[in-house]
Amino acid sequence: MDGRDDRLDPLRSFTANSFRLDPERWREFVTMEDNQVVLNSFFSTPDYTNLFISRDSEAGLRVGLDFPKNVQTKVICVSKTGREVITKDNARKMLIIQEVLGEDAISFIIAISEEQPGDQQQLGVRRGRRGSEVRGRQKNEALVIKAQIEGLTFLPHPDVLQDDHRPGNAVHDDAPHDDGVREGAPRDEPLRDNAEGWKLSDVKLLHACDSTIIEWAELVSEFLKQDSSQPVLDGLKPLPSEEFNFWKTRLKNLHFIQQQLTSSRAQQVASIVQKAESVYWATLRDLYRDVQQGLKEAEDVTLNLGPVQEKLEQVEQMEYQQLGDNMAAVMEEMCLLWIRSEFYCKPCRMVVLLQEICNLFLQMSRKFLRGEEVMRCLVSDPVPVLDDVRLVIRTLQTLKEAYNQTRTQLEEDQNQNQSCWDFPSHLVFVHMDNFLLRMHSIQEVFSVSLQLYQLDQAVLSGVGGRKWSDVVQEVYQDFLGHVTVLSDFTCDPTDPDDQSFQLQLAQFQAQVWDLERRLVSVLSTAFEDCSSVSSAAKLAKMFGFILVRPGIQDQLRPHLRRLVQMVLEELDHTERLFHSQRERPGHVGPLPPEGCSHALLEPAAQAPSWRHTGTLHCCPEPDSGVSQQVLQRFQQVVDVLQDFGDGVRSAWSSQLDSDCGFILQQPLLQHNQQGMLGVNCSYKLEAVLRQLRCVSRETDVELHPLAARLYTCIDDITQSYLSLSRTMSCYSQAVSDAPQEEIPLTQNQLQDLNRTLSDLQRTTWSCEGVLQLVEQQRHRVMMFHATVSQARANMDAMTRIIQGWAELQLLQRSADSLLEGGATEQSCRRIRDEGQELLRLTQVNRSLYAAEDSSESWITYLDHIDDKVQHGLFHMLLRSLHFLSDNMNPQSSSSVFLAISLQLQETGSVFEPSVGGGLTDLLKSIISDIYTAASLPPRISVSRHGNYQECLQKNPELCALEQEVMRVLVQVREEAGLLKLQLDRFSFLWTRDRTAAMDEFLTYSRQLGRDEMEADQVPPALRDFSREIESLDRLRAEVTQLDDVVVLHSWLQVDLRPFRDSLLSVLHHWRHLYTDYLLRAVSDSLKEVTQRGEDEESSSSSRFPLTETILLLEAAGVELPEHMAAQLQC
Repeated sequence: MDGRDDRLDPLRSFTANSFRLDPERWREFVTMEDNQVVLNSFFSTPDYTNLFISRDSEAGLRVGLDFPKNVQTKVICVSKTGREVITKDNARKMLIIQEVLGEDAISFIIAISEEQPGDQQQLGVRRGRRGSEVRGRQKNEALVIKAQIEGLTFLPHPDVLQDDHRPGNAVHDDAPHDDGVREGAPRDEPLRDNAEGWKLSDVKLLHACDSTIIEWAELVSEFLKQDSSQPVLDGLKPLPSEEFNFWKTRLKNLHFIQQQLTSSRAQQVASIVQKAESVYWATLRDLYRDVQQGLKEAEDVTLNLGPVQEKLEQVEQMEYQQLGDNMAAVMEEMCLLWIRSEFYCKPCRMVVLLQEICNLFLQMSRKFLRGEEVMRCLVSDPVPVLDDVRLVIRTLQTLKEAYNQTRTQLEEDQNQNQSCWDFPSHLVFVHMDNFLLRMHSIQEVFSVSLQLYQLDQAVLSGVGGRKWSDVVQEVYQDFLGHVTVLSDFTCDPTDPDDQSFQLQLAQFQAQVWDLERRLVSVLSTAFEDCSSVSSAAKLAKMFGFILVRPGIQDQLRPHLRRLVQMVLEELDHTERLFHSQRERPGHVGPLPPEGCSHALLEPAAQAPSWRHTGTLHCCPEPDSGVSQQVLQRFQQVVDVLQDFGDGVRSAWSSQLDSDCGFILQQPLLQHNQQGMLGVNCSYKLEAVLRQLRCVSRETDVELHPLAARLYTCIDDITQSYLSLSRTMSCYSQAVSDAPQEEIPLTQNQLQDLNRTLSDLQRTTWSCEGVLQLVEQQRHRVMMFHATVSQARANMDAMTRIIQGWAELQLLQRSADSLLEGGATEQSCRRIRDEGQELLRLTQVNRSLYAAEDSSESWITYLDHIDDKVQHGLFHMLLRSLHFLSDNMNPQSSSSVFLAISLQLQETGSVFEPSVGGGLTDLLKSIISDIYTAASLPPRISVSRHGNYQECLQKNPELCALEQEVMRVLVQVREEAGLLKLQLDRFSFLWTRDRTAAMDEFLTYSRQLGRDEMEADQVPPALRDFSREIESLDRLRAEVTQLDDVVVLHSWLQVDLRPFRDSLLSVLHHWRHLYTDYLLRAVSDSLKEVTQRGEDEESSSSSRFPLTETILLLEAAGVELPEHMAAQLQC
């Protein structure tokens, strides 16, 4: 078959339109070998009546003789109208092609099989029967496919019963009946021939029914043999959901089979075999009985599995941390299932469901641990993963415990006619036990890794300590390498079936054993080098995390026993030392509890071995008699010290009671030696309160009456003392730190405050209401302190503003380092705004001090501020004038300060601006701007008149600087005059009339001197023109070599470029007088030559030879106009 097969024409056109295929895609489809086999089978084999075409996942086409599974898109269904071979002649008549959705394809085939062509009435009876049989088989096949898709078992009917043309026959009644199959009660009369139908042999009919019953029995038997335990037997790990779905599907299928067995056609089959007394009548009855029994079983199991399924669904929605608390509930539901279900209380089924539940929890555990992510965290963050692994182990162990408890409960209830779970437990937990073994292995890896990670902080001291520390670090680095390799191993360690991880784990354990062997060698040497029990105990404590390892502890047992012996000897020495110090006179006085504790442990502090008894857990056999002996001996020493402490506490309690009585009689405030008011007996009060606080931690201390009285109100006294201390601190700060100008303003407020504080000087700590009184006075003091602090902060802000003015630079240089002008607008705006701020702050302080505007103290305060402002402005002006003076001083100036230019005007050379009035006015303007800046801030004082500028202009120091600036200006003016005089040597170029000078040259061939009145008239020759042009060229070279700028007095820059450019322009005009005259002469000569046509030398009437003139012009750099050059070429 190829793409040109005529039988494919109907299918090609329909498929191309339906799926929008281009011819090339269809050609690829039909030329594929697999597709050719399917298409050829459909067209050439009568047994295949249906063909299905759909799209596959790769946007291609898929063809098959069976309905495609899991297809939601459209499917092209091709059906034959009869069991015949398809040829090119009958293809269009025998094929029915329809486009339907995937789920509607089977319904379409069923509908096609039931259609009756309109022209079938004209066909013969035999052909009609044949067509009916074909359609019946098609419908059966379609129904079988549909049932398979839905997971159901379809019982096909005999083809001979498809009597579609016999009216009134009950063959079409497929509705289920509830009365079932009854023996000896035929539902229909036997089929007989009649004139309207077709004849059918009774033997053929009976044979068809017997065959159908056999097929039914095989289908139903095969279905009933299905068992939910099969996946388990196949070595899979099914989940409980598969068990639940199995029984739901089983129940649904049994209902479907029951409906088919009670349908009219099934009853007709039963009636035929019963009346014919067929041997398969008994088979049909057994079949129906088996279905009923299976239906009863499925209903019972499905009903009792519901609570278990509901509970497991709830568990699946929980956080993993909640699973352990719900294991008992799950097992309780399993117990109830065993008790209630009639058919499910079988060990095999219970083992399967329990194993599936274990599989569910194993799946949840692996999902919680994130599989391959477990070992990756071994290096980065092992602690959380270890906690998760331990949680998984505890959770699964809880499941096993819940199972055992349920099993025990059933055994106890066995006497109540209740069977127990007598099946082996290992069948249930076969997978879980393997998983737990893997989890314990992972736990061991993380535990030993966390222990060995601590080697990074281990440092050995003493002789050879550096060497052994390096060895430990080498062990640590090797361990890191092994851990890194293990963490990078790409596998899922939570999968017990993956043996590659087990091999890697065995290798890691061997590596850890080797590292432990190396550590034992180091620690053995370190213990041998320990000269005292203290150093040995520190070593044991430092490596305590690794000493608990059984392998290490066994090998270090002799050293650890030696450590125990050393601790016992040190305890004996401690006791002897304590008794010797106790007998010394004045060994301890009355001390607070912490002092008692110090005295209690002072002897032991000199022998520190008893502080390291915590290392005894590393000793060999911690629960042995040796370890108990050490602990008992330690307790004896502690008891001796405790007895001594009890006596010290008694003496201390008496002294504390005396101190409390003294404190209760003291006033709250008292003047100190400096005359300042402060808290009375503050140091002693703090000591008493501190000792009373310690009493709360000493449960065996008994207080005397006065101490107990003070202890009952210790919180109020402590709060009162702390509040009073803060209050008096603020009071002292406000009083002692007051500036001189502030004292008159706060004198009245301070007197009122002292009168109120006198109440606290008369109040003792034993009086009632101390806390309330302290709080009242604290509020007043704090208000006064806040007021004074705010006013002082405002004064500090004003001082900072004034200091900023003193450091302000009013004059600035531009980008080219020249003075920009007077005071900048930004500086003036700043001075003006900050002056307003000063005025505002003074008004704020007046409100804070509650001062009257006309009061003498307030006027004095303003005068003080005014003096500071004037002082700051003085330094600002002084700074700016110094800036002028320094930049105009040749000895201190390092760069140009001001700039002017020399220009050539009609009147001659002039400076712009002029060094006379212009530069003087500029500097006076700058100085005026400097002084004007002092007038910007408003005057603070109300007793002084005029602004700050008027006062500062009279300052001698400022006037002296101003005069110095003007003196330097006079000096630079003289230097500028000398410069101008030097350049006036070129003045004849711009003062003399060029026209008159040219006339004079043409008359006398030279320029007459000032004293020459008369001279001989000699017309100029070419050499005279050449002389004058050369003279002008020399002058132009001299002018060109003038400097661009000249700096006078080291600070005034004179720009000569305007003057030079103008002078060069004048020289250019002078030169043009001569060159233009020669050009006119050349032009006249050319005109004469053109008119006469004779030789230019002999016939020219010009005074100058034409060729020499042209050469002179070319030497002077003058080009002939184009028309002259053209005439010369002709």
